[in-house]
Amino acid sequence: MSCLFALSGKGGVGKTTLAGLFVRNLVELGKTPVLAIDADPNSCFADTLGVKVPFTIGAARENMRDEAEAQKISKQELLRLKIAQGLVESEKFDLISMGRPEGPGCYCYANNVLKVAIRELSEKYPFVVLDNEAGLENLSRRIVQSVDVLVLVSDASNAGINTLERLFSLAHEMGVKYRKLVIMVNRTRDGKLPESTRKVVESTGAQKIFALPYDEEIATIAEESRTVWQVSDDNPIYKTVREFLKEITTGN
Repeated sequence: MSCLFALSGKGGVGKTTLAGLFVRNLVELGKTPVLAIDADPNSCFADTLGVKVPFTIGAARENMRDEAEAQKISKQELLRLKIAQGLVESEKFDLISMGRPEGPGCYCYANNVLKVAIRELSEKYPFVVLDNEAGLENLSRRIVQSVDVLVLVSDASNAGINTLERLFSLAHEMGVKYRKLVIMVNRTRDGKLPESTRKVVESTGAQKIFALPYDEEIATIAEESRTVWQVSDDNPIYKTVREFLKEITTGN
């Protein structure tokens, strides 16, 4: 049985970098193979992990009807084939990217097939890391209906902390199921949690909350478009993620 981590938060809080550090640490802890799922239409997860995506699922759905008719197969079979072809395979982890449609239309059909494909794919991996788009939109589309660990990411601003409560409320409204709820507050001053986070912990019942300091190394790596594999082993954020994953994956 696989263990699925889903990271969500508002845009610009470092969510994708943290998702990348989750993948890196799972690999380094020997919890392989890992499946990375980029559910953000901006499709930055691959860059963070240092791999290239041949095409996204959103792009694959374009002209689906004509291509299926030409190959004399169903649209569902064709999209499953495209998902398999779009899976980026590396030595220790694989990645699949949702992307966005290139033309008019909605995700509805692709979402339904992707949901089944992700379920089938996930069964082949002991650990899955899902990088959501800003908010919980992908969970609301029921691409993934339940997760083992829901990680809500924020920065240390009042607006960011307030967003955590809205995300939590939204998750409950949508009936998102999870075994553990974790909050990570990024770019804190001196690695200390703002006082306002105490209320968030009480209202959400989060099992864990982490204060992640502003980190110059990670900021520089992001600015220079380098990958999470280049973050030093003594980096405080890297070490926090590592210790958390060591604890939570014990027995997996």
